[in-house]
Amino acid sequence: MSLIPFDDRDGVIWLDGALVPWREAKLHVLSHALHYASAVFEGERVYEGEIFKLTEHTERLHASGQMLGFDIPYSVAEIDQACRDVVDAIGFKDGYLRPVAWRGSEMMGVSAQKTKIHVAIAGWEWPSYFDPQQRRKGIRLKTSRWRRPAPDTAPCKSKAAGLYMICTMSKHEVEKQGYDDALMYDWRGNIAESTGANIFLVQDGVIHTPTPDCFLDGITRRTVIDLAKKRGYEVVERTLGPEELAKTSEIFLTGTAAEVTPVGSIDDQSFTVGAITQTLMSDYENTVRGRSLDAAITAE
Repeated sequence: MSLIPFDDRDGVIWLDGALVPWREAKLHVLSHALHYASAVFEGERVYEGEIFKLTEHTERLHASGQMLGFDIPYSVAEIDQACRDVVDAIGFKDGYLRPVAWRGSEMMGVSAQKTKIHVAIAGWEWPSYFDPQQRRKGIRLKTSRWRRPAPDTAPCKSKAAGLYMICTMSKHEVEKQGYDDALMYDWRGNIAESTGANIFLVQDGVIHTPTPDCFLDGITRRTVIDLAKKRGYEVVERTLGPEELAKTSEIFLTGTAAEVTPVGSIDDQSFTVGAITQTLMSDYENTVRGRSLDAAITAE
């Protein structure tokens, strides 16, 4: 199946305050962000025409920019409205939004105090991050040789473009070996996350997840923790070493793109797509589509 290049599509993109034709949304080759990764972004899902947790994403975009030393020149409310305008203009019901902010081309060098901050928002239809058939039986992970950096070496609480370089490298490496994604350790050698999603381990009916001290405390991560607690599941945030996998029955990933995705194996260890994972997959699907979880629990 041939791919449709992202620079050659129909539609519109919101760029610096206005909707422009998709193919005209461009930046200069000497933009600071291209050379020095001075860019932050968000990933947002659209369900039934509504953007899930829009304002939380926009607030994080602002916070990420500030961590990189720049202020986004549009308010949270203005960006929220721009996101809605993109969805309305394109007209899709289920899809993905990518707001991004970056330093422009006024200065070229490590120092870029006087660069203009640009903002763009693009949207497209995107039904599933992982292959749906593979997702149902649990995706296959392989441990990456790259690790998440220590919190005093990178702005790990920001959704910054540069932090994803090792994610791309890790994912490409394991995909060549037939895996779906990579498991990443932190700088200490403990379990951190996958290349684009947080991770949860189920042990004897208790849900465990790494403390997010060197990676994003994802919006989907927090949503799923809340859903699990509503179900009465115990959720423990703590350090998880690789040896924890041996006593784990279920594993799942969470992220805006990944949603709740079960893991069938990591390296040579296998896991079941068990009841807790299936319940949270269903609860998350109901939540993002505006269905009452309390009503669903009561009806069971």
